[in-house]
Amino acid sequence: MTTQDELRLLPWAGPDGKPCYPSTDDQGGYVSRLADHIEAFQLGMASQLLEHSSQVLDDETEDLEELHLLAAKLTSALRDVLRVATSRGRGPVARARP
Repeated sequence: MTTQDELRLLPWAGPDGKPCYPSTDDQGGYVSRLADHIEAFQLGMASQLLEHSSQVLDDETEDLEELHLLAAKLTSALRDVLRVATSRGRGPVARARP
């Protein structure tokens, strides 16, 4: 979690996809509660998507278009989960090399 003097990374992007931080808020303020709600929703969606992806990958009849859509949704969910982890102080310290 962020300490009192740290800015919280919000679970949505600002203009041009840049990180968004509240200019002023407290732990129980409206923006903080909204961010908590959105983070919980994003994590729940990622969990459901992970379950769905297992089903899609187990089905050998899935076509390339379905797999492409799944990859796009997984990429978006992973981006959201990493933003939540970073916001909570547990984000990646260094980027892994491909």
